[in-house]
This record gives sequence, structure tokens and C-alpha cells, in this order.
Amino acid sequence: MNKIDINNYKILEIKEIISETDSIKTFIFDWNMKELKIPKPGQFVMIWSFSKVVDEKPMSISFIDKVNNQIGVTVKNVGEFTNNLHNLNIGDRLGIRGPYGNGFKLKESDKDKTILAIGGGVGMAPIACFVEYAREKAAKVHVISASVTKSELLFEERLSKLGANIFTCTDDGTCGYEGFATHRTIDLLESNHYDMAVVCGPELMMEGTFNLLEDHEISAQFSMERYMKCAMGLCGQCCLDDAGWRVCVEGPVFSSEDLKKIKEFGKYHRDSSGSKKNF
Repeated sequence: MNKIDINNYKILEIKEIISETDSIKTFIFDWNMKELKIPKPGQFVMIWSFSKVVDEKPMSISFIDKVNNQIGVTVKNVGEFTNNLHNLNIGDRLGIRGPYGNGFKLKESDKDKTILAIGGGVGMAPIACFVEYAREKAAKVHVISASVTKSELLFEERLSKLGANIFTCTDDGTCGYEGFATHRTIDLLESNHYDMAVVCGPELMMEGTFNLLEDHEISAQFSMERYMKCAMGLCGQCCLDDAGWRVCVEGPVFSSEDLKKIKEFGKYHRDSSGSKKNF
């Protein structure tokens, strides 16, 4: 990438705001697919707010509509920056650059296969985007949608309309299977055959899921999260120890084979100062 890329912001109006849950909102923007880079499921954009909190954060793309030229990001209110986004209205503007990173891969030969898509919490954002893409390719998709409680489950109706089979699970048992995404995965693996899987959620959940899929010899792709500053592989903030890969460039989606080389996976990450933080 050249220097222009990092400064090539699009200042876009918020066209629609969808309140998914009490703490999660989806923001929709116009995106000219002919003039701008066409996003892929699993990629992310950098969102820059210049209202009360001037800052920039990476957000997974949760919605790609090539017909109506729109994209969306789904944001959980977890801190000052995201709280500021949640207080914005339709017509307000945000800076957006991207899309960045490697997304989920789906070959033409995969269109007749059965895919297991697993999302935990707001990790359902890139998963939902991938499921839409997979269904366009006529792939059969089973979706595990996991959350703490029923009111936090994401995109059930949206994905059901696509013909995906939805299997919910909640920590408190208020909807679907009572337990974690890993428990639901064990349940489905006992009664179904899957050709591949895609996973996004808390890293400890992904580590447990990785082990289960390995035991069943199912190839999978995992969307990882690390602290990012530039999103272009320049600052090195999101580098993974040992492997040396940059999550913003070589990721955020990594294959099962890649994860075997990432020793910090499921063990620790680094904060904005570079200090290790155990999961």
C-alpha cells in the first residue's frame, strides 16, 4: 500500500441505525462498489470519530449489499469510543478507511459443501456477513449463535431468511441450548458432518472450538482480534509472537494450520502499551 491509503478517508453519513440489542447497534453507510474497494466477509474497516471522542478503531464488516451499494458495521457499547458511536444519529458522519485484511475464503468447489459457522456475542458480525456470501454460493450452512442471554443473540431472523439452519445457545439457557458455543459444537458434531467451519468470538471460545474441530479433522478459519493502530502493517502493534504475522494484514482471518503456528493463541494478547495480558 502507498501513503495515500492511510489518508484516504471516506467521510460518510450514517444512513440507517439498527438497534440489534440493548448494547449492540448496526450502522449502515452508502458504499459505491464501482468506485471503492468491494469488501469481503471477514475484512474490517477503520472507523474515525471526530465528535466528542476523537479516535479511530477497527470494526468488522457485518453487512455487504452490492445491489444497493451499502455496507454496515455492528458495534457493541463497551467503552468511551463505542458509547460515542451509540449516541450518534442518522445523518451524522464518520470517517471510514479500508477495507483491510484477509477475509474468509470460500472456493467455488465449496458451494456444495456443508459449513459450520460459529459466532460468539458480537463475533456474529463477520459470521453473518460470511453466511450471506456462502448462501449466495448455495452452500448449506449451520450457524451456532451464542450469547450470554436471549436478548443478546444476533441476526437470527436475518440468517433464517437466507435458509441457514440456526442453532442458538445461551449461558443462562433463556434461548436454545443452555451452555457455551463449545458445548453446542460438541452436540452438532455428534450428529452432523461438516466439510469446513468458520469461527469468530472470544478467543478462549475459539481455542476450545479449534480443538474440537481438529479432533474431527475439519478445516476451519478463525477471525482473530488484536489491538490495532494503523491497520496497514506499518506500526507492528498487532504482530503475533513467534509467527510474526500482523493481524491487520495476514489476518484477521487465519486457517487452522496457521493457528498451530501461533503460540499465543488462547493464552495472551497485548494491550496498547505492548504489555502481555492473559486471557
